[in-house]
Amino acid sequence: MQARPTQNSRQSFTRESADSRREALIEACARSLARNGVPGTSVRVICTEAGVSPGLLRHYYDGIDALIAATYRATGDRVQKALADAVSAAPDTPRGRLLAYLTASFVPPIANPELLATWLAFWALTKTDAQIARLHGEIYRNYRADLEALLARCQPGEHRLTAVALTALVDGLWLELSLGDAPFSRDEAGALVEKWLDALLV
Repeated sequence: MQARPTQNSRQSFTRESADSRREALIEACARSLARNGVPGTSVRVICTEAGVSPGLLRHYYDGIDALIAATYRATGDRVQKALADAVSAAPDTPRGRLLAYLTASFVPPIANPELLATWLAFWALTKTDAQIARLHGEIYRNYRADLEALLARCQPGEHRLTAVALTALVDGLWLELSLGDAPFSRDEAGALVEKWLDALLV
């Protein structure tokens, strides 16, 4: 006789199903933002992309604005994981880990045209959506805080403006590489970052 599922197993399955549905909606939202921009991203478009009914989106999220915010957070978490993975795989020296953090943006999965298109949609919303603006500030503060910590391990001291300058450089190079046909290679982008780093850490 087949065992009947226990209450705990049913609850676990329900949680997993809910998580997978939320993830499907987030992925569909990110694809729509990349392909259609903010104006072309709607409940209908997202739900068609995810293969679910509009009612399911409203069940899991308090409207499309909440889903877009969740998508920004998930995208930021994905970028942060890629940065952390790069640091973990780097040479076990303060400079090696710092350079790995800075140059991870020049290779996939961060240097990616679809990710860039999604990110540009979030940037556009920072001027009109207070929740997205707060998330934007949080994501970039966390990036700079991690960068400052890595800089401090190379050279003790206060590195707030150094982190600001390097973040601006990395963003510009990442933008060019992600757009495609950049007038420089990924290796050259890394060399530029290293030169800036040496000039700033004097």
